[in-house]
Amino acid sequence: MPHPERGNVSASTAQNSPPSAPEGAGSSGGSGGYGLSKPVFFFAGGIILLAVLFALLLPDVFNSLITTLNDTVVASIGWYYVLIVTAFVVFGIVIAMSRMGNIKLGKDDDVPEYSVFSWFAMLFAAGMGIGLVFWGAAEPLTFFADTAGPGVPPNAAALDDPVRAERALGQTFLHWGLHAWGIYVIVGLSVAYAVHRKGRPVSIRWALEPILGKRTDTWIGDVIDIIALVGTLFGIATSLGFGVNQIAAGLDHLGVLPNSTMVQVIIVLVVTALATLSAASGVDKGIKILSNLNMGLAALLLIAVLILGPTLFLLRDVVSNIGFYLQNFLQLSFQTLPFRGDDGASWLGSWTTFYWGWWISWSPFVGVFIARISKGRTVREFITGVLLVPTALTFLWFTIMGGTALYEAVFKGIDFTRGTGAIDPNTALFDTFANLPGGALLSGIAVVLVSIFFITSADSGAFVMDMIAHKGDPNPPRITRIFWASASGVIAASLIWVSSLSGDADASGMTALQSLALLSALPFSIVMIGMCISLWRSLSHEVKVIEKLELRLRQREFMERYTEEITDEVTDRVTGDIGDHVESHLEGPYGQQIQDQLNQQVEAQVAEQLSTYTAEHPAISLDGEAPAESTDPGSPEPGRPSGSGRRKSQDR
Repeated sequence: MPHPERGNVSASTAQNSPPSAPEGAGSSGGSGGYGLSKPVFFFAGGIILLAVLFALLLPDVFNSLITTLNDTVVASIGWYYVLIVTAFVVFGIVIAMSRMGNIKLGKDDDVPEYSVFSWFAMLFAAGMGIGLVFWGAAEPLTFFADTAGPGVPPNAAALDDPVRAERALGQTFLHWGLHAWGIYVIVGLSVAYAVHRKGRPVSIRWALEPILGKRTDTWIGDVIDIIALVGTLFGIATSLGFGVNQIAAGLDHLGVLPNSTMVQVIIVLVVTALATLSAASGVDKGIKILSNLNMGLAALLLIAVLILGPTLFLLRDVVSNIGFYLQNFLQLSFQTLPFRGDDGASWLGSWTTFYWGWWISWSPFVGVFIARISKGRTVREFITGVLLVPTALTFLWFTIMGGTALYEAVFKGIDFTRGTGAIDPNTALFDTFANLPGGALLSGIAVVLVSIFFITSADSGAFVMDMIAHKGDPNPPRITRIFWASASGVIAASLIWVSSLSGDADASGMTALQSLALLSALPFSIVMIGMCISLWRSLSHEVKVIEKLELRLRQREFMERYTEEITDEVTDRVTGDIGDHVESHLEGPYGQQIQDQLNQQVEAQVAEQLSTYTAEHPAISLDGEAPAESTDPGSPEPGRPSGSGRRKSQDR
């Protein structure tokens, strides 16, 4: 059974200023007033403690019970995982292509906190984890040559070597491509929207606020966070436990240390100690330096293998693999192998549906990380960047590492199974490097690379878990971060030690612990469906509000621009039309009749006004003649009319 380890979700951005907490979200204690969520912390801790004690005290029973339960679930609902994960990819693409993609993850005037290059680099760091190093050569080789177990897909076993090799890389692309990142898009976008757009704490529960409402900050929200926290811790612990096998195998391959249980336990404890120190010293001092170093080593290893390997073949293979993936995307996305019977169900449960459950169980971890670094991006930028950039770099990694291994198998006839029919994923990468110039140096770089990935995974995982446990506090207390980092390493080391006592690595409880992490994917897939519904409601509501505001704005601009112009035009048109209408009616006999009537009315009104005035002033005659001479001393000179009479005469 494969055991992918997705890691290196760096928490180097956690120093950002925390978002404002909603009312009632914080409590006493903790930074920023968030405080420890006791139900989440203690219930999650209790579940983890009981599971680990069960695995330590009764490893055989625990392994049998949990593994059987997980296999039953995967076998029964494998079709559900295939359908729902493909739906997540489609959902993200639809959101990005719609008007919802224009919405900003933050305030409308917020700008991205990181440059495009830095953002892409951190997205690559989130995807370029332990799993890619571990499975870079092993998974394509397994799908090509592993006939001892559920390795070669049942529908590819009868194909010729070149065709089977091409299909092996295409199948690998399916497991590590758009579908994996489509899962992370749903969780990351939901959390980013709640945190940056709505100002909620960095916690899974707040992504469901549109459908939970006031119940978000109740026991229902606690259950959601507990599921996310338990799945994350079990995932990190199993990654540390299984991934250490590759470091031990690499050291053995280089002749540094023999591969033994004691060496594996020491490696886990050393990695845990370094991760704990990094968590205690702060993300800027520890993880940031290690992440930058890791990126440089990964780029160096990739370029070195490209140059030292079959360069021209690999460049052609990159183009061909992308074409194969795009051409067969729909068929691969809905592949359930119903006509392959038990072989098809067994292979699907061991690989594709296993991966989908694994990515879902890890999605709280990775989703919270990519949400934290995406403030100021639009929804479309977020989806496009998260889907395409890590996917493209992942394809490049698998083509160079896996393509080199397949080239050696097909064209050089190298048998990586060593006659057993089984591919050992712990040594496949080192066996591939052994056939290249400078293979020992490449193997040494790979060992260092995996080790740093372990440290960054444990540290950033502890940071994310502590944020969840502290009600979404973006800067949780140091002491609890140390607790989570230590817990994951101690659990892994304990289970590895128990495996040595039982003499059976698969009976140690480590595989069962991984199965337990996968079981958390089932309830969390329901949470993710709720996230899709919540996200659609919130984004569509914002689009409607934006459309209404845009309509009002257009109406206002229209009124401001055209009101005066339209008023002048209407006034001129109406005035002109009335004038023309009156003028047309005044022409002809009818117009002359109206004119005569108007003249008569005017003359009558004038005569009436004159009669009234002369009655009030009898000194003025209607014919305008001057009055008789007066002997009054105050009268005017003889023969001259008085002033008022003159004015009235003039008025007349």
